[in-house]
Amino acid sequence: MAVIEELIRKESDGTISFGNYELDVKSKASDFEHQGDLYKVKTFRELTKLEKNGMFVYESVPGTAVFHLDAQENHISFEVSGKETAQITLELEAEKEYEIFKNDSNLGKIKTNLGGKLVLSLELSEGDKDIIKVVKL
Repeated sequence: MAVIEELIRKESDGTISFGNYELDVKSKASDFEHQGDLYKVKTFRELTKLEKNGMFVYESVPGTAVFHLDAQENHISFEVSGKETAQITLELEAEKEYEIFKNDSNLGKIKTNLGGKLVLSLELSEGDKDIIKVVKL
């Protein structure tokens, strides 16, 4: 199954991977340094959450595993796996419109709220990884 046993890790392409939805108890890793930033991850079967420098980045309910998270100024992309449909919340730029792609299929446009939160629901199947890309318009 596709999970991150060490909870969070650096990838050779400069991205990070995190999350383990197989855990029965909440586990966390703090002060994980990557490219000058400090990350904190909390993860288990019911929730996966990532913070960067104390600021919210990603949350899923129930828990997921995220691979190759790449957050740039105009887009964020990652691969995600989980056991079932998950609600994923991303922190982006406030009151901006974004186009959402899943495995190169366009899922449509979503506008973030005043706080910059973008919420999407994804049907996930255990053993599969879906490629998600969110592009600012």
